[in-house]
Amino acid sequence: MRILVTGGAGFLGSHLIDRLMVAGHEVICLDNFYTGNKQNVLQWINDPKFELIRHDITEPIRLEVDQIYHLACPASPVHYQYNPVKTIKTNVLGTMNMLGLAKRVKARFFLASTSEVYGDPEVHPQPESYRGSVNTIGIRSCYDEGKRVAETLAFDYHRQNDVDVRVVRIFNTYGPRMLENDGRVVSNLIVQALRGIPLTIYGDGSQTRSFCYASDLIEGFIRLMNSDYVGPVNIGNPGEYTILELAKTIQDMVNPDVALKFEPLPQDDPRRRQPDITLAKQLLNWEPSVPLQEGLSRTIADFRQRLGSEVAPSAAVR
Repeated sequence: MRILVTGGAGFLGSHLIDRLMVAGHEVICLDNFYTGNKQNVLQWINDPKFELIRHDITEPIRLEVDQIYHLACPASPVHYQYNPVKTIKTNVLGTMNMLGLAKRVKARFFLASTSEVYGDPEVHPQPESYRGSVNTIGIRSCYDEGKRVAETLAFDYHRQNDVDVRVVRIFNTYGPRMLENDGRVVSNLIVQALRGIPLTIYGDGSQTRSFCYASDLIEGFIRLMNSDYVGPVNIGNPGEYTILELAKTIQDMVNPDVALKFEPLPQDDPRRRQPDITLAKQLLNWEPSVPLQEGLSRTIADFRQRLGSEVAPSAAVR
């Protein structure tokens, strides 16, 4: 098939492109390189089945494709809060443009939504039927509400224009190619440990997250895209860890000498986050297979290689 991946040079987009290229598809990667990196797709640049286009999806584009994986949007608080108006435009105008393209060329459309649509949840773990508890005027709402509107658009295009849509809700994901400055908890802690800087924990570290390794998530994407289920479907790892547990695990694996540092909790930071993946198991026969320790080990190795000379002597020997 001919497949378009928006945000294809980003962390998850590039892992998806690797899978699609290996499977023999023609792939068009669309990215404005706000958080994407050409290095992530460099291995495919000279492949005749691969095409890289620098484009901002808030502007329309005309292409002929069979499937659209719509991943384009900054997904970490540091990046989406840097330019919140641009973030909401990407979620609303960008999603409208991609749905319009899907409608015109009759392509199947896949929306990468987020567990952030659940906000600071009052139901735990979160099933797809839970409607969420989101602050519409908070500093995270450009992303959280933006993705809620993106879901609304997908289902409205599906009902009104018969666009074939698939909607996934992504829970915390980690792995190689994460940006070292993206402000996500896994990359923050690994980079700090490698540089010998005290590990930052917000609040008392009792808030929980569930961490899914990138390859597991991409497997879920592909299964959902090629299934008959519209969605939404939670894709994430139901293993729940406190941030303090995660910090101590990374401390032990990278640099036991480094200290822990506690900072005030940011506004609207969810207290608990854990996916109910019953639907993914039933419909897609999907569940994660990479344990946290193994995934962290691969991610740490990737960061160690990229940081090179910045790695502290106490972390370099491990």
